[in-house]
Amino acid sequence: MMEEREDSETKPLHQDAGGSHVRRINPKKGILEMMLRPIQWLRMLSEELHWSFVLGVVIVYGIISTWYYMKDEQKVQPSQAQPLWGLLTDVVPILGYRRRPYLIFAGFLGVISMLILSLHKNLHLGFALLSPVAGSAGIAIADVAIGACVTQHAISHTYLAGDMQSLCGMSSSIGALLGFSLSGFFVHLVGAKGVFGLLAIPASLVVLVGILLRESQVRNFAYRRVKEKIVDASKVMWTTLKCRDVWLPCLYIYLSLALGLHIHEGMFYWYTDAKEGPSFSQEVVGSIFSVGAVGSLFGVLLYQNFLKNHPFRDILFWAQLLHGVSGLLDLVLVLRINLKLGMPDYFFVVVDEAVSRMIGRIKWMPFLVLSSKLFPSGIEGTFFALIMSIDQIGLLSSAWSGGLVLHMLNVTRTQFDNLWIAIVIRSPLRLIPIGFLFLMPRSDPNLSILPSEMLRTKRGNDVLEPENIEMATLVNSI
Repeated sequence: MMEEREDSETKPLHQDAGGSHVRRINPKKGILEMMLRPIQWLRMLSEELHWSFVLGVVIVYGIISTWYYMKDEQKVQPSQAQPLWGLLTDVVPILGYRRRPYLIFAGFLGVISMLILSLHKNLHLGFALLSPVAGSAGIAIADVAIGACVTQHAISHTYLAGDMQSLCGMSSSIGALLGFSLSGFFVHLVGAKGVFGLLAIPASLVVLVGILLRESQVRNFAYRRVKEKIVDASKVMWTTLKCRDVWLPCLYIYLSLALGLHIHEGMFYWYTDAKEGPSFSQEVVGSIFSVGAVGSLFGVLLYQNFLKNHPFRDILFWAQLLHGVSGLLDLVLVLRINLKLGMPDYFFVVVDEAVSRMIGRIKWMPFLVLSSKLFPSGIEGTFFALIMSIDQIGLLSSAWSGGLVLHMLNVTRTQFDNLWIAIVIRSPLRLIPIGFLFLMPRSDPNLSILPSEMLRTKRGNDVLEPENIEMATLVNSI
């Protein structure tokens, strides 16, 4: 039926020089179809997973990303306690629900902490220190809770795992773009304390998601057995980690991140240096990062439309190779080769940032899709938080090693003579993970990786199936 409809809307057949019949496509129709494709994709996800789940992912991931990047303007860092929150959402339901109360709590935590920072002029030192920590904890809790929901759907809809991660990636990239673009503007408009007040608005939307989220209720939960259930969850997690199909990919994810050699701090100081660098202002650097968010979004679109059905190893080979080669763009910039070629610093840095973020996102997407296939049912939040902790450890290792290299090369806030050497060292290190691609599975990315018996949690003779998560409509709540 689709082919017949397309044929009826195209122009009549004509013969080419060889005598064969060729059908000409209306260019305007092709552009319209391309513009409508994202809407059709969202409609497909809504039909398969329920429209409200799609809306919830867009809201939470978009808001978390916007919240994080606007808070980054105020030098507030995310929480490092995700594994604890993940474990609690899995084994300690509140009023019979595993996700909804934690999302509501996360939202209220964010609202209260941001309002305290915004409204109190003479805030006690203790509250001044605790409020940002509470806001970061709210981000972590919301991230774990919605990540667990996505994982549950990935278990029950394996063939849509790539689409769901693309939805998360697009929401996050758009949120980052908004955060980068608006943070500086709002700081100038309402001041730093005013920005904290504005951040209470997205936090309140997380509360709304928690109120509307519908999930099956846990009946007759024995709170006296919480300790036992935590021990059981820990045993299941340990059993899963011992599975070869799980720990090998986790090891590769760590190596890929740790060998990245993070030297962005040295590059940032060079960007703003008036003597040796291009002397960019902080606002200009923020605009560059905004373009990087666009590149990240473009990477998600490329993955979703052209790469999601390709094997993990194939995508990671080319992504890792391009990741290493693209790092040499910084070398061209630091050695001022771009100026010799007549390319302005700002233009070159914008292209560099967009390309680097796009490749980084393409490299990251298979990790997210694969990770969603490694979670056993029943401990989705715990395992999601564990995987995110592995990512954080990899990034920290990269930052530590990068800082050590910069220190050994005597690269400081004002000294950049050896910065090019750090860039040269970084590029081949980024290629080393290619030699460890054997750690990644060869399987079809649309199929399950774990054995079927590990995709469900057994307790006695009972089998806990993944919950049906969706947003309750306002009509049903009346």
